[in-house]
Order: sequence, then C-alpha cells, then structure tokens
Amino acid sequence: MKCVVLAAGEGKRMRPLTAKRPKVMLPLANRPMAGHLLCAAREAGIHEFVFVVGYQEQEVRDYFGDGSDFGVRIRYVTQRHQKGTADALRAAEDLIDGPFLMLNGDMVVKSQDIAGILEKTPPCIGIYRSDHQWDYGVVVMEKNQVTGLEEKSDQPKSSLINAGMYLLTPGIFSLLKGVTSSPRGEFELTDALMAYIANNELAGYQLSSWLDVGYPWDLLDANAVLLDSVEPVAEGIVEKGVQVRGNVSVGRGTIVKSGTYIEGPCIIGDNCTIGPHAFIRGATAIGNGCHIGHSTEIKNSVIMNNTKIPHFNYVGDSVVGSGCNFGAGTKVANLRHDHGTVKIRGIDTRRVKMGAVIGDDVRFGINCSINVGTIIGSRVSVAPHCFVEGWIADETKVR
Repeated sequence: MKCVVLAAGEGKRMRPLTAKRPKVMLPLANRPMAGHLLCAAREAGIHEFVFVVGYQEQEVRDYFGDGSDFGVRIRYVTQRHQKGTADALRAAEDLIDGPFLMLNGDMVVKSQDIAGILEKTPPCIGIYRSDHQWDYGVVVMEKNQVTGLEEKSDQPKSSLINAGMYLLTPGIFSLLKGVTSSPRGEFELTDALMAYIANNELAGYQLSSWLDVGYPWDLLDANAVLLDSVEPVAEGIVEKGVQVRGNVSVGRGTIVKSGTYIEGPCIIGDNCTIGPHAFIRGATAIGNGCHIGHSTEIKNSVIMNNTKIPHFNYVGDSVVGSGCNFGAGTKVANLRHDHGTVKIRGIDTRRVKMGAVIGDDVRFGINCSINVGTIIGSRVSVAPHCFVEGWIADETKVR
C-alpha cells in the first residue's frame, strides 16, 4: 500500500516560522514533523510514499530525497497552487494504482493507529475525540459509520473530529472531479466524501492519540510528546561536573561544559556548545550548531539550528527560529500575573505558560525583555534594553 502525504502548504498560521520553510519541515524533537509521520507510517508497514509538495518544496525534497536513507521509496508530485486538500490529492492521481492511505503532513500520530486504520476496509477516515472540537471539522457517527461531516461550529454536533487520515481507493478520483470551490475558496476533500456518506459507505476509525500542529504554540505540546520517547545518548563530550537527570540525547561534536545541569527529556543536536553552568529543563529540543552559554536557562522550548543564547538569558515555553542571537541578560516572560491563559492576537493558546514565538535571524541587544505571547518576525533587530510585546513584523528595527 502507498501513503500519500500532503506537504504542499505554507502554514500561514505558523508565520513567522514558515517564512523560509514549509510547515511540515518545522522541527519537533530535532526532526521535521513530516519525518516523524513518515517513520510512524513505515513502522506500520508502509514503504512506498507519494509526497505532494508545493511551497518551498525543495526543503522537503532535499531532506527526504528518494527515501533510501529512511528505508522507504518516495516519489514527489507538485501542487502548483495550494487550493485545498482535494486539489492536492488530484495531483497524485497518476501514481496511485490501488487502495492507499492519505495523511495530512502536519499532525503527530502513533504507528499503532496507522496500522489500525490499514486493517479497515476503505473508504475509512481517522477520527479523534477532542475537548475543543469547535476548532476542527466535526464527524457525526452512528455505530461505526460516518453519517455527517460539518465545518467548524460554535455548537458542534459531536466531540469527534476529522483527524486528517484517510484510507481510500482510486475511486475517490472520480468523485474529486465533481468538487467545486468551497466558501473558503478551496477544493475540499470532505466534499467528495459526502457521496460515500450518502450511500452509507464511509467508516470511521477512532485514534488512540493524535496532535494537530496548527499554530506555533502547538509545537510545544507536540515536541514534549515526541521527547517522551527520546533515548539517552551521549555522542559528544560531557565534561566532568555536568549533572544529567532523565533521558537526555547529546549529538556528535557537541560539548557540554562543567557545571551544566540538564533535566530530561531533552535532545541537543550536533556541534553545539552548552554551558558552562547552563540549566536546561525538560521538554527542550536544541537544534544543531547552537550555543547555550554561561548561566542561561532554557525550559520547555524548541530552539532551532544555529541559534546563540550565550549568557545570562532565560527562555521558557518558547519557539525560537534558526540563526538568532540573544544579547546578554535578555529574558522571555512566560507567565501572566493573573495566571490566566495567554492569548495571541485574540486567539486563546490554552496555555498558562507561554513565552514567545521568534522567527529566524532575529538579533537582540543586551538586557531586552520579551513579554508573554509575543510574536517576533524574521530578521528583526532589537536594540539594547528594549521591552518587546505584541506582534512585530518581519525586518522591523525595534528601538
């Protein structure tokens, strides 16, 4: 069986993190989210993949290649204009010759759930029970059959949501031809599935676990889940006097200097310099080529490649892009005084602890303060002693 992975979208809600990479290439536990998805499908027994690519597609092609490094075969098709899931699947039609699995590339799911849906008879969709179902398309079920699909609603008819996992046959392509543009201006796969529902042919398979990565702060939850399975490895140099608690992975060429304290789960990439006297707390992923310096504390964060947080800094519950540099004494706040959940541009993150989302190549002067829920665009320059909050556009100079 083949697996079609939808990896063409930009992920506009993920800005500024998707300024130079597609959404599915954002890192979780130091691996692109699409990489975790591929490995889960491979463990479920799938070894042939079709990646539908588009926005910044070379990033995907360069990382995955022909799939040989992952023990699978990958072929690519390009969705020239991102016009929805139905349009994306249509691009893969010529490479499909039998029953197939289709996965949205921006989710985290276990291999056991993929294996479970593969045992079903197509057509079948993956569903998940959510406690905030109004944020998703909702699935209405009677026994094991899907009787309705509805778009996001303030009063959803069910707590079951569409998880973006579909077991289909080539018959879906004839249905796709009749799909017209939705009110959102996209061609929706769910519109094609309505024909199956009308004939009582669409089954549902309930997943045991699932995470949607729709907003930047969702990266923190997904990263924490994936770090739970990190294996303790020390491929670099860990000096005498370093304290390690829990599962911590240290990459090749990395040096962890004396006095540093690391709490797992944590993963540190290749060719990093950590410490001396750094404090790295659980659920943190530090990419390749990073510097976390003297008396710097990092907690529950995603730090992307080649970012420098050299001394006397604090970063908590944050996502930091690649190539950033923090001046000495720069701090990121991550808790409101009233302990309420943090809202960003009117959207409730549902997180009491939420720091900042920082794009690529951002430069901070010394002693900057970044307020909770701040979004800082790529290539922003912040002068020393500045207080930063709100949404800062790309290439802004904050003075």
